[in-house]
Formats: sequence, C-alpha cells, structure tokens
Amino acid sequence: MSAMPHRWATRVMPSHNYVATTFLNVDLDIYSRSDLQPLLAALSQKTLVLHAGRYGRSHSAHLELARSPKTANEAIRIFAGLISGLPKRERRLWDMATARDFNIGVQAATQPHSYEIRLAHDTVKTVSALKARIVVTVYGAEVASTEKPRVRKTARKSNSAESDPTTSLEEYPLSPNSRRYL
Repeated sequence: MSAMPHRWATRVMPSHNYVATTFLNVDLDIYSRSDLQPLLAALSQKTLVLHAGRYGRSHSAHLELARSPKTANEAIRIFAGLISGLPKRERRLWDMATARDFNIGVQAATQPHSYEIRLAHDTVKTVSALKARIVVTVYGAEVASTEKPRVRKTARKSNSAESDPTTSLEEYPLSPNSRRYL
C-alpha cells in the first residue's frame, strides 16, 4: 500500500470567513482491522480519498464524493447507493469494518443563531441498515477579535530624588505570553 499524505495536507479549507453557518459536505470515515485498498478502489469512480492509511494494526480511510452535494441527505444517499452496489468481496470489507461514519461537516458562523440539518427518515434507516453511524462535525466560527490589548503600567526609574514615580508612568502592551502571569 502506498503512503498517502494526511488529509489536511491535500485539502485546504477556504480561508474566507463565512457570513452564515453553512453545510459543507459529508465525509465517509471507515476504520478496520483489514486493508481497505480494495474497497477504496471499488469506490474510486465517484469518490475522492482524503486520506487512507494504517496506524498500528488499524486501517482507516476518509472519503468524500467527487461532486459536491447540496444537502447531507443527498450525500448520504449517494454514498449508500455506492456501498449497496459494491461487489461481494468489497462489501465484506465494509461489513467487517470496526466503524463506518457518515460525518456531516458544518462551518459555523455568527449567524443565524441556530442551524439545523434535518435528515429524512429514509436516510436514517439507510444508514442504520448499513450498520453505520451519523456524526456531525462543526468547525468553529472565525470571528475577528474586538478585544483591546491589555496594558501594564510600570513606574519609570528616575535619577532625581524629587520626582514622584507615579507621575511618570509608561504604558507597555502585554505580549500574549506575558498575560498568563497576571
């Protein structure tokens, strides 16, 4: 099995701030004690492998659909159709996996206050029939900080014995590392 780069090395998340909370995609995450390469090959026409590899005695694969679905229901149903159509040997690899997750990705934003993804009853039944789980991953909102930097006031040492140390204060911005000592 050839080594593939880690999933974050191959997929770059958009760098812009989302104005509204948004459904991103559904990843299919598979964990197994067996090599998943034959399963990945069987799914390769309609999916992209984000990452596949071995960790000790376990194998994992993380896929997404080659085309972007508009809804989580659509993505899960397409994945389910692909899995249902697998040849016997590859379907056995799916059935023997230790975990099978349909991972719904959501990018959070400050609006709206709440966000719902409603899965159809048939979608949930299909996932259950595949002995898989539904997972939701919410990526935190990127909010610009409006917090003003904290300032520490210190007395400047003076050579003159007559000067009042409280009248010659200087302000020094605190570095992020110095805040932990306050």
